Amino acid sequence: MNVETGSFRSALQIQSEFLTQSASKKEKPSQQTGVSFQDIFVKKVESDGTRAEELKFSKHASSRLLDRNISLSDNQVERLNEGAKKALDKGISESLVLVDDLAFIVNVKSSTVITAMDQTETNENVFTNIDGAVIM
Repeated sequence: MNVETGSFRSALQIQSEFLTQSASKKEKPSQQTGVSFQDIFVKKVESDGTRAEELKFSKHASSRLLDRNISLSDNQVERLNEGAKKALDKGISESLVLVDDLAFIVNVKSSTVITAMDQTETNENVFTNIDGAVIM
């Protein structure tokens, strides 16, 4: 259908022109960005399957570390991260992770240490609201 009456174009003419331009400009999303989902995923996960992301400490946990004069060595932090990864692999969502004489409650899904205590604080040896424990 060719409709030309005067200097104004019809809606059909504009529609067909728009559709022709849109079809020629369309590309697949992976071609537009040049980065595939797999590339992004590989950046997030280390080659051995562990999470690249380290644990965060909640405000409460940070406060407890300061109040109780607990300082963590690099080795202890590494073992705490490893314990959280083991908990994640087992499907635990709220875990008690024991590292040396320190106890940490970790929300595994959000990679967040909720609270921390040393051996003097764990005299009762009762931990609630957890669904698993990891001893490192």
